[in-house]
Amino acid sequence: MTRPRSSFPRTAARKAQDRARDLLPLKAGIQPDQPITGEVIELFSDGACDTAAGHGGWASILRYGERELVLSGNEEGTTNNRMELRGLLEGLRTLKRPCQVRVITDSQYLRKAFTDGWILKWQRNGWKTSGGEPVKNQDLWEALIDQARTHALTFVWVKGHAGHGENERVDELAVQERKKLRVK
Repeated sequence: MTRPRSSFPRTAARKAQDRARDLLPLKAGIQPDQPITGEVIELFSDGACDTAAGHGGWASILRYGERELVLSGNEEGTTNNRMELRGLLEGLRTLKRPCQVRVITDSQYLRKAFTDGWILKWQRNGWKTSGGEPVKNQDLWEALIDQARTHALTFVWVKGHAGHGENERVDELAVQERKKLRVK
């Protein structure tokens, strides 16, 4: 019996390849015009959503040296992917000057849109997917592109709910924000 390709365990070489790809500059067209030599900021972000009710929450932790800023918020009538994007966007919007931002996320959707050039393909296709459907969350993607033209972004993917301290924190904050909408 043959297992589906996605169920094969990732080899050490494949994991190293993925990590290396995450550290490469983003695809051309969504980078700052000038090299960014400013501060290196770590930005941890996550989103959470009760899809049945449409209640969502997002959170970001920005870290520069010993300083930390925690942000969170919520939205009704939303999706999990939208909250993932909002977590990153709201974190980036707080930065006052161009920075080198190391984005740590458990969202492959968010990471691969930048590292694998999905955004560029969507733009070339008039914000349509390869299947001809409109790209969801175009407004947030466009806002993130603006931020990516201001800040030098690199992406690091971490497995969600796997004990990564800051990822667990932003997840918990996003869930708390989502739950606030239940009691209204």
